[in-house]
Amino acid sequence: MRKIGLITAMMAFILAQASVVFATPSTQIWIPSTDIQGFGVAHLGVDNYNTVGKKGADGGRTFPTTYGLTVGVVPSDVWGIEIGIDMMEASDDPLFFNAKIGVSEGALGGWSPSLALGGYGFGTKKDSTDSNLIYGLVAKTFGEIGRFTIGYYTGNDKLLLDKNGEKDNSGLLASWDKQLSDKFWAAIDYQGGNNVWSAVSFGVSYALSDSASIILGYDVFLETDLNNDGIDDNANTMTFQLDVNL
Repeated sequence: MRKIGLITAMMAFILAQASVVFATPSTQIWIPSTDIQGFGVAHLGVDNYNTVGKKGADGGRTFPTTYGLTVGVVPSDVWGIEIGIDMMEASDDPLFFNAKIGVSEGALGGWSPSLALGGYGFGTKKDSTDSNLIYGLVAKTFGEIGRFTIGYYTGNDKLLLDKNGEKDNSGLLASWDKQLSDKFWAAIDYQGGNNVWSAVSFGVSYALSDSASIILGYDVFLETDLNNDGIDDNANTMTFQLDVNL
């Protein structure tokens, strides 16, 4: 869906706490999509992530709430650019940035996929909130089956680490999404690796109106014990997201 600024840049990556905050472009549930905001469209998003049924001592947590604004800045139906800014509150360094350039599906011919190149997680504190994820994506819709997306990402190797503290700063991106009806949309996405961003996520969106929707989803993190101490400090989360075009 068209989330802002989005989702989601993850990280105040603090090994002792393994906490994360997000700054995201237009996304699926967790990973970016090839979608780009239309020219002059300001997209407001509010994203929440929290564990369910876990005590704090066992890895229970709530991420800082993401308040983001993403704007399309190119007057074209063929290609576009969006830029975004996010505030993650409450956190010590809440400001994040993201940007994306892309080409619409079919723009280069009826067969052509949509393409996107972008970055997110650009925080303001060096080697603390600057995950600096750069990605490329290709997506194609196959009729009633839905849209499939494949891509790759890389990020700051000082922050994107596995549970042993070794560099793990790149991986595969993949997703499926489909508009089920005028009101409902569904998606599954995957971010590879064994770092704090690595996850399989799925969810459903409901359109409240032509300009507002909500998403309810779930994130299954591929590495839950980031400190290698037997505690799920990166435990799975439920997500609730509000998206509004202004």
